Amino acid sequence: MLYLSRKMMFSSAHSYRIEAWSEEKNQAIFGPCSNLHGHGHDYTLEVMVRGELDADSGIVVNITDIDKIMKSFVNETLDGKFLNKQVPYFETHIPTTENLVSYIWEGLEQQFTHCELYKIRLRENDFLFSEKEKDQMVQLTRKYHFSTAHRLHSQQLSEEENLAIFGKCNNPFGHGHNYYLEVTVSGKVDPITGMIADLAALDNVVEEAVLKKFDHKHLNLDTEEFKALNPTSENVTVVIWDLLKDKVDHLYKIGLYETEKNYFEYYGE
Repeated sequence: MLYLSRKMMFSSAHSYRIEAWSEEKNQAIFGPCSNLHGHGHDYTLEVMVRGELDADSGIVVNITDIDKIMKSFVNETLDGKFLNKQVPYFETHIPTTENLVSYIWEGLEQQFTHCELYKIRLRENDFLFSEKEKDQMVQLTRKYHFSTAHRLHSQQLSEEENLAIFGKCNNPFGHGHNYYLEVTVSGKVDPITGMIADLAALDNVVEEAVLKKFDHKHLNLDTEEFKALNPTSENVTVVIWDLLKDKVDHLYKIGLYETEKNYFEYYGE
């Protein structure tokens, strides 16, 4: 089984509002997204399909066929539209990123005949995306940034062993990174709000539990979590999971970019 993906962009406007609610309640639940006149995004849609390799052609499916299916659906129903006013589905469903992913999945799934739709990811901006995988619930990922210093040094190893394993990262004074943290939740989309999680509440939890602890700190010297624990990115990822697991409902995954080249994931036990 081979997997291949294709990417396209489209632009839409929308508003998160429930007309039966007061202005105050809409603001409390949806924040600035409740603006009556709407706002918009340049969305990036990634579609992944899977199938068997054709021995004669050397391909699973012609990429141009994927393009035709994606563009036909997206251009007809979403691109350049004010979703609440011009797409019937979003007259009764809040056009959150989660609901958009579900809508696109339903619209595309049956159109692939020579391969199978496996996953779609919809990126609203650099710090928020939602995805749907076959036979799985919708996921929502929020991205955060923090800067820290650390020294990679294990108390269970000798000075020589630490230097041999960690090299320049064993510098006694430490070094630093711009970390990017991805917090992913997964679950049923609330039929009223269209959301898996309250983003404002999630932001507050991550700010208090993680960012305030680690941002602009030296992990080895300024945090309790790493006084005796080597602050490798593997350990940082697991520690962040432990800090959030009892505070974030439906927590699914922690992703951590140490650099553009180094990425780590943890799904708990």
